[in-house]
This record gives sequence, structure tokens and C-alpha cells, in this order.
Amino acid sequence: MAQPPHPAKVPAAHRALAVLAHLGRQAGPVPAAAIARDLGLPRSTTYQLLATLADTGFVVHLADERRWCLGVAAYELGTGYTRQAPLQRVARVPLARLVDRVGQSAHMAVLHGREVVYVIEERAPGRPPLVTDVGVRLPAQLTASGRAMLAALPAAQVRALFPTPAAFLPDTVPASLSSLRRVLVDTRRAGYAVEDGEVTPGLASVGAGDRGPDRRGAALTGSRQRGIRRHRARGA
Repeated sequence: MAQPPHPAKVPAAHRALAVLAHLGRQAGPVPAAAIARDLGLPRSTTYQLLATLADTGFVVHLADERRWCLGVAAYELGTGYTRQAPLQRVARVPLARLVDRVGQSAHMAVLHGREVVYVIEERAPGRPPLVTDVGVRLPAQLTASGRAMLAALPAAQVRALFPTPAAFLPDTVPASLSSLRRVLVDTRRAGYAVEDGEVTPGLASVGAGDRGPDRRGAALTGSRQRGIRRHRARGA
């Protein structure tokens, strides 16, 4: 289980939130035993947390399947975030200033599992349309914003996100964990990430991610330009 940067002042609350966050990362409902194993929690504690979360509507127990999933209350939290748009409120003005300064379209994305989710897009006048509309999800390893945020993660977390070759898309670069690691090494060395045509042919992106605990990131996207070096993973 990943440790918080500081000791949790309210361990029970921290564990409950860890369970919710873990369920939110899953592709479908999961058994309680898997939750306990993945989070390093005792089974008895896991069942107690799940029972409390179920009583408040944050999780649902699928008795026939013996699995757990997020409940309506968790959905309401997510829609509340969308309504309040805190990240958009903070980033909108700086992003607009960036677009005015460089004359290229820009967007901000957040990392969600192996994907980036675009939360803001600011289009520069006369620039070509992008595929990164708000709400669009793309594979993190292919995008500049995703590479920038992945480069800020510990190696163990990157390995957990990409445990097998099946985590990579066919006919794309990087296509393996070793080749992704090389891309991320280049990104950390440069201080920014680059993709050239991996997402949209003819368009290149430069991305810089923050290194805070939430791993939020921003990326500048524009027309393909000379001087933007394409990451090519060796031995993919």
C-alpha cells in the first residue's frame, strides 16, 4: 500500500478513502479479499470499512457476485467535482495567457490510471482543431501530458500501472515497460515531454506536469514544428 507523505492523523478516514480510490481505479467490481490484498489491509478491517461505506451509499455489495463496487454517493461526489470545477477555475487564466504568449493551443489534463483526462482546452485562433476536447481520455504513454506526469511518478508506481505487455496498445511506441522507462528518463532529463504525431499525425505536443501529490499536469499542443524531437523508444 502506498504510504502518505505524512502519517495519517485519522487512520480510519485515510483507509476509507484509500478503499474508495482503489475501487475507482478498477475496471469493474472486485472481491473484498482483492481490496485487502492490494491495499495491504487486514481482511477484518476491510470488511468493516466496506460495511460503513455501504451504509452511507458510497459502495455497493453485489451479493450474487461476492464483489464490491462504487455506489451512488460516490457518483454524486464525482458530479459535484464537475459542477464546481476547481481545477478549471485555478488554471483557466494562466492557460489563456500561455496561449496568447505562444500562439498555440493548450490544454490541461489529469492522470487517471493509465489514461489522461483532459479538463481544460484553450484554442489559439487559426490553429488546427485538436482531439483533446474536455472529457476525452487518451493513453497516457502516448501523450506529452501523460508522459510528463508519468515521469514524476516513482518507478514502482509506473510498473504497477503497466504490469504486462497487454497494458500497451499494439503498433504504438512505447510498446513495453522498458521502452516507456527510456521515454520517461528522457523526459526527466529534459524537464518536459514531447510527442510528435503519436496522437494526431502532423501535430506535435510539448507537456510539462507538476510534481505535486495529485500529479496534475498541463501540456502545450500545436502544429508540428521543427525542433520538436520525437521520442523513439529503443528496442521496443
